[in-house]
Amino acid sequence: MVALSVDSEEDAQKMVDRHTLTFPVLYGLNAREIMATIGGYINEEPLFLHPSGFILRPNGTIVLLVQSSGAIGRLVTEDTLRIIQHSQKQAK
Repeated sequence: MVALSVDSEEDAQKMVDRHTLTFPVLYGLNAREIMATIGGYINEEPLFLHPSGFILRPNGTIVLLVQSSGAIGRLVTEDTLRIIQHSQKQAK
């Protein structure tokens, strides 16, 4: 698991601390470059990306992509685990 953020180092660290994240969080990324690479929705003022969540197979193909254009519509832990477990069963 990895998170990509357009936030500053300070804001990204606050998020890591607030949620006790234990995976890498890359920060300071360019919102327009990320949008051009993965798609999704961007807010112009203030500039930020709306959330995008990917679940990938070991070979890098996408199992699931969720992109939000607002406050609702994000991957949640329970659903993510179920999708991963289902995907692993289907691969056997």
